[in-house]
Amino acid sequence: MASSLSRRQTLLSASAGFGYLAFASLCVQSERPGGAAAWAAESRPGPMRGPHFPPSAKRVIFLSMQGGPSHVDTFDYKPQLTKDHGKRGQYGGTLLKSPWRFQQRGESGLWISDIFPELSKHADDLCLVRSMHCDQPVHPAAQTQMFTGTSQFIRPSLGAWTMYGLGTENASLPGFVALGPPAGTTSHYGNGFLPAVNAGTPIGRGSFRGGLRGRSGQPIADLRNPRLTAGQQRRQLDFLQDLNSQKLRQDQAQSGVEGVIESYELAFRMQDALPELMDTASESQRTMDLYGAAGGPTAAFGQQCLLARRLIEAGVRFVQLSLGGWDQHANLERDHQARAQQCDRPIAGLLQDLKQRDLLRETLVIWGGEFGRTPAAQNGDGRDHNHRGYTTWMAGGGVKGGFSYGATDEHGHRAVDSPCHIHDWHATILHLLGLDHTRLTFRHAGRDFRLTDVHGNVATAILQSPPASV
Repeated sequence: MASSLSRRQTLLSASAGFGYLAFASLCVQSERPGGAAAWAAESRPGPMRGPHFPPSAKRVIFLSMQGGPSHVDTFDYKPQLTKDHGKRGQYGGTLLKSPWRFQQRGESGLWISDIFPELSKHADDLCLVRSMHCDQPVHPAAQTQMFTGTSQFIRPSLGAWTMYGLGTENASLPGFVALGPPAGTTSHYGNGFLPAVNAGTPIGRGSFRGGLRGRSGQPIADLRNPRLTAGQQRRQLDFLQDLNSQKLRQDQAQSGVEGVIESYELAFRMQDALPELMDTASESQRTMDLYGAAGGPTAAFGQQCLLARRLIEAGVRFVQLSLGGWDQHANLERDHQARAQQCDRPIAGLLQDLKQRDLLRETLVIWGGEFGRTPAAQNGDGRDHNHRGYTTWMAGGGVKGGFSYGATDEHGHRAVDSPCHIHDWHATILHLLGLDHTRLTFRHAGRDFRLTDVHGNVATAILQSPPASV
């Protein structure tokens, strides 16, 4: 009696098994940073989870300041540090006062230094978390912990966990985008062991008017296939999807194939949606000037901030931006000033634009580096790394504006009041998105994992509304 061959059997037998090897290659791509999974998004997530309770924020813009901005020179006013300038510090070294003057800003009276003159105008929107601390005093490990919750293993990033929990709002765009990520930081926006559809899509640096351009001249490298027409691509994808559907019906264990095919489907749809979204020709000169995106030292980051607004407005769930160069072991005044100048006007413009479009209420904007810097001097006019106490801030998305949470000691060395560990920070961000960090888990290698491991408490004091019942 004749028996029908399964698709797997057909691939194994056809051309001495080379058909199966080619198909297996697609699965491997889903695990390789920058491969097909780079275009993944939740166009057809499985399973679609959704929030555990009504969220305050529906989307996130994460402004990552890599290198370790000095909290005692930006958002953590320490008058005692000024008084004790030149004295021996409690934890060693010679204390160094800030070269910038602090002033109370807005109706809330938050103390912010003159290094951020434009952002200071939005003090009443900012929620300063002045008692941050993490476990790692070195950049790579601390950055990995900031993005993934751990420094020891390859784990899913904050954006990937957000995607896993909530999915996207636009099937033609990736739900998680990383703008201008530095080289070698794929784990900062990677999916780790989560399904490939949760990975962030990296978009490279470049000129902005007419669209951010990669090395190929396209918004994303290899987005368009120069050898196939749209109709041919559609037929090819339909064929692959048919093979994939058959495979999933027969073998539910190999879900990585689904992620790869979904990434191809998304890339096909993105060919029309993304170039139009990234073309800022329709933006007024006033808007370009608001972000400082038209030219000068603010242009690069201003372009990214403007694109972040356009992306979340179009339904992208999580947008991650990076600005490096904050690691001043010497030349603090000169180089910190230069970094602040690059982002001060763009971030202020972003907050203003989100407010006037009524997007800030449901958009959580996060600013922070992997750690802060010491109150003691290094090399005369620099500061060393300090993971024991530093400042981040949030705005919009259900947090209290014009509010300061926690505190470091009188010199800014260590968190002493309401310490907020990186696990607490992650738990709070997920809570604002309607996700209970203890319930957002994924089974991997025989155990349930979560972003906060077995730690983390929501900083309820910064929430506009009482904690939702879970």
